[in-house]
Amino acid sequence: MNIETIERQAQAKAAVQSKLPIQIGYGVLYILLTVVAIFQIFPLLWLLLFSLKNNEEIFNLTPFALPGRLHWENYEKVWTQGHISAYFFNSVWMTVTSVAVTALFASFVTFAVTRMKWKLQSFVLGLFMVGLMIPVHSTLIPLFSLFTKTHLTDHPLSLILSYIAFNLPITIMIMLGFYYTLPREVEEAAIMDGCSVNRLFFSITLPMTASVISTAVIINMIYNWNEFIFVNTFISSDKYKTLTVGIQNFIGQYTTDWGAIGATLMISILPILLAFVLLSNRIVEGIAAGSVKG
Repeated sequence: MNIETIERQAQAKAAVQSKLPIQIGYGVLYILLTVVAIFQIFPLLWLLLFSLKNNEEIFNLTPFALPGRLHWENYEKVWTQGHISAYFFNSVWMTVTSVAVTALFASFVTFAVTRMKWKLQSFVLGLFMVGLMIPVHSTLIPLFSLFTKTHLTDHPLSLILSYIAFNLPITIMIMLGFYYTLPREVEEAAIMDGCSVNRLFFSITLPMTASVISTAVIINMIYNWNEFIFVNTFISSDKYKTLTVGIQNFIGQYTTDWGAIGATLMISILPILLAFVLLSNRIVEGIAAGSVKG
């Protein structure tokens, strides 16, 4: 065995030894992430089992014990007799409408603040950021008075307008960091070719911000879908109620159908889980890109 062979073997051994701590670190990290994932899945598993039990099994069995029979009729009961289908579709169309308008308006504002030059640019941005400091509960009475005078109580517009107003500041803040990272050379080239401001926004800038819009959409969707205070305050008829308030139908003065409540909660969780799975890659891209300026 010559000297070169010995040196190559020594280098290979040193390389393996240098990688060993890194591999151990990754192994520990994967184990920790697996444990965290299990703890995250536990509540969903518990809720699924909860929704497939009757009241007797819920109170007499351990939380993760399988019921004697899977009570799928809980889902049929809440969907038909409990009017959850109407509440579900109300939640869907109100959430989709408010999220779409919020994302579009926030894109308008962020584009105007970061890509255009005008006198009150900083002042307008500051006004929107002040909205982050206004507590939701402090606005219930003024909003209720306003909607009463404009005949919007017990009307979907009272919810949609409230969702848009309260979600605009956080959505703009999410988009700001991403817009600052966009290269101006693309826009300058488009303007040199005769592109108007409207076409520049809709054809070039808006498609480039798809990842951060996905991040803002899922955050807005979670808030709007789970919102309770505005619905409970502004809506009184069953025609416009959403899932969060509709759950109360199964809470009686003397008895409560806990299995039906579990089924309703499970139905309400599924759209958010589906949206998060579909947009998860975009969300990570938006957060990573928006976290660095320059």
